[in-house]
Amino acid sequence: MTGAARRRRLRGAIVGYGFIGAQGHVPAYLGRDDVEIVAAADVCEARRALVRARLPGAAVYPSAEALLSAEAGRLDFVDVATPPCDHAAIARRALEAGVHVLCEKPLATRAADARDLLERAVRARRVLFPVHNYKHAPVAKAIAEVIRSGRIGPVRSVTVDTFRTTHGRGVPEWNPDWRRQVRWAGGGIAMDHGSHALYLIFEWMDGWPTAITAKMTNSEPSRWDTEDTLSAVLTFPSGLARVHLTWIAGVRKVIYTVHGARGAITVDDDELQVSTGPTAVGAGAPPPQVERRTIASDWMDASHTRWFGSLFDGFLAAIDSGEYAGRDAQDACRCIEVIEAAAVSAGDGCRERRVGAPAARAHLAGDAPRTSGALSASWRSAARAAGRPPARRPRRRSRARRR
Repeated sequence: MTGAARRRRLRGAIVGYGFIGAQGHVPAYLGRDDVEIVAAADVCEARRALVRARLPGAAVYPSAEALLSAEAGRLDFVDVATPPCDHAAIARRALEAGVHVLCEKPLATRAADARDLLERAVRARRVLFPVHNYKHAPVAKAIAEVIRSGRIGPVRSVTVDTFRTTHGRGVPEWNPDWRRQVRWAGGGIAMDHGSHALYLIFEWMDGWPTAITAKMTNSEPSRWDTEDTLSAVLTFPSGLARVHLTWIAGVRKVIYTVHGARGAITVDDDELQVSTGPTAVGAGAPPPQVERRTIASDWMDASHTRWFGSLFDGFLAAIDSGEYAGRDAQDACRCIEVIEAAAVSAGDGCRERRVGAPAARAHLAGDAPRTSGALSASWRSAARAAGRPPARRPRRRSRARRR
């Protein structure tokens, strides 16, 4: 569907009306004039009552299956906003129904399922687009702009620190602590915030990693079956990246650093600093040039509604251009592969794990074919999983749970 052909409002459905659906996605949709949410699904009757009040013109269903069956032929896209355990199954069913898919991260809880979704999207000629919303935070956009400008030179290393004082809470009508339960979340902070950290690193390093070593800990193993802290080092063809994610910090904060051959970027929440110029030290050495900016990015608002408009514009652009499994989708798949490899490394005494073959991410963005029925051989080679993933509980029939 081209921009010229898409003159009417897109008709969408949201599956899962939890915190992120109700507080993040739906308010953003209601502020746009190019989309209308005509259907919604949730397994919780109390949440269905809330969505009826918020979207009185939408048809409301008790499951994704019921929605897709009843709305067959009347939808342009489905927004998957359930817990991760159901992402792949619902996205697969939506692609089979011939609709585009916007899916919350992680795209799936297993790399094999993520790869299968990319293949299906290309075969169905429908867009698969992950909600990688941290890329759309104003300060993250500023980082990308500085890198593209060449001011700091080729990027050699990146650090990402995400501090949270607790896990993100779900809605009280269903299961507020689903993020700490592998049954629903597929993992802990690695599966939750890991995707955010990884796709940002992929963009800033302009590539995919070739290896990872990781450590995971769970401070309350008698209470939860998922990790609450992850520390990892990733090897890239151009350098190293370090990640530290935790739900047991004393403060809520993000700290990013990006180091290039001619300068560096540091971010502390909304505060951005760009240092460029001479790198020599000692008496008489000229000081570097330092630019400081405050870029309001609403980090304390967990709904990230402000970022959603820019992200949805990217989804529309992918629909217009026919990027069925474009760079964002490929990054989402690689995120799951790296998270699986991190879990294997952590369970094996932090031993380094290989993550596929080196690949030029920017080149592969154009390799997701728009006319052929399969992903390119080069992408297949680069996107193989690293090792056996952690054991999972038996998979269940998908239902429209809420995040």
